[in-house]
Amino acid sequence: MKQSSHSGASLVKISPTVSADTLIADLVPPPEFEHATFASYRPDSRYPSQAQAVSEAKSFLSGRKRLLGKKQSYPGIYLDGGFGVGKTHLLAGIWHQYKGPKVFGAFLDLTAITGYLGFQEMVKRLFKYELVCIDEFELDDPGDTMIMSRLLKELSAGGVKFAATSNTPPNALGEGRFAAEDFKREIQGLGERFKIVGVDGEDYRHRDIDAHSELLDDSELLKLTAEGVSLDSFPAVLKHLGTLHPTKYRYLLKGLQGILLTDVHKLHDQVEALRFVSFIDRAYELQIPVRSSGDLPLTDIFTDEMIAGGYRKKYMRSVSRISALSSRTLHFS
Repeated sequence: MKQSSHSGASLVKISPTVSADTLIADLVPPPEFEHATFASYRPDSRYPSQAQAVSEAKSFLSGRKRLLGKKQSYPGIYLDGGFGVGKTHLLAGIWHQYKGPKVFGAFLDLTAITGYLGFQEMVKRLFKYELVCIDEFELDDPGDTMIMSRLLKELSAGGVKFAATSNTPPNALGEGRFAAEDFKREIQGLGERFKIVGVDGEDYRHRDIDAHSELLDDSELLKLTAEGVSLDSFPAVLKHLGTLHPTKYRYLLKGLQGILLTDVHKLHDQVEALRFVSFIDRAYELQIPVRSSGDLPLTDIFTDEMIAGGYRKKYMRSVSRISALSSRTLHFS
């Protein structure tokens, strides 16, 4: 991979190059879950399903060790529940605990890499692993769902096992909170063979889902420029993202300690909006603070039509993550 130095530089001047080997090798839990274990997961006693989920995850692993190379009753485990109940922590715990060849990636990351490498090349590379962990399985894009369904079927036929979590919007209590039935239906038969584990509970972060990111003026934003902090106009970043494959967004951001965006405005192009969602997902995985100036707070960039449309979950998750990154402290070099 071609390395780039972030020294108060502009993101739009960086065009990462990354090899297929690096893309696959970097399929590991994000830094936030680098040391996640079953022991460090703290089940809420008010919700017994959380402790039960830990037990089911351990059983899944012990079953894999006993039956490795033999036929198993189900090809994977699916942790299904609300936002912020620790599903990703448990998924990372499964990944860390398993000692064989394994990969860990967000659903959108895996589908993006599949699109970049080609389906058969992705199958060939993932066949080298015994366990594939998929975080935030999404069902709102028929194309991506079809790709992942086909990928799972081919890998499962070759003995690869899976652990996955559901993607649920931050305020979906009572509104599509659980996705198990959708998962089983969309994965066309294979989903029926997953062990479905419900995880109840409240968002442990207790975030205000209606919170807005702070809107700074340009002079306030410029005071935050420093080594390791990028400064770009929002329109320029949107244009630059359109020149890069989404698999490269992580490498665009690698090494950054902060992202500063000027001239923030409302988005009306859904393609641009979804690119920015992916960009924010990568920034969130790396826990990079974000600050902005412009016409409106960064949390308000998606139109009401977008929020109410078919990609509602993606946009709501992105708003929640923008809010979280906007509240993170900027640490200067």
